[in-house]
Amino acid sequence: MSKRRKALAAVADGSFTRGCVAAGCLSAFQDRARPSPRRVLRHALQGGAALTAGTQAAASLRNGRIVGALAAVAAGAAAVYLIENLLGETSGTEENRAHGQES
Repeated sequence: MSKRRKALAAVADGSFTRGCVAAGCLSAFQDRARPSPRRVLRHALQGGAALTAGTQAAASLRNGRIVGALAAVAAGAAAVYLIENLLGETSGTEENRAHGQES
């Protein structure tokens, strides 16, 4: 296996999929009779990004690459923030909207 393939395999270790499924399931079935598909998607993508960042940061620390670990954490935080801004609620909280109230 070439160096490039090994590096790609390290990045594509399935952590995004695991995080996405876990967070999506939690979001879909926790505290909601009828979950919002947009909310579930947002939480699933954020969970995937967060788990991937954590996995990459841990791998970097194991290999003694502190800068790589910090970069992974920063990239994960940026991804979660971006997803929140793109898919976040537009006005009011979900609880207020569910009860017909606006903030």
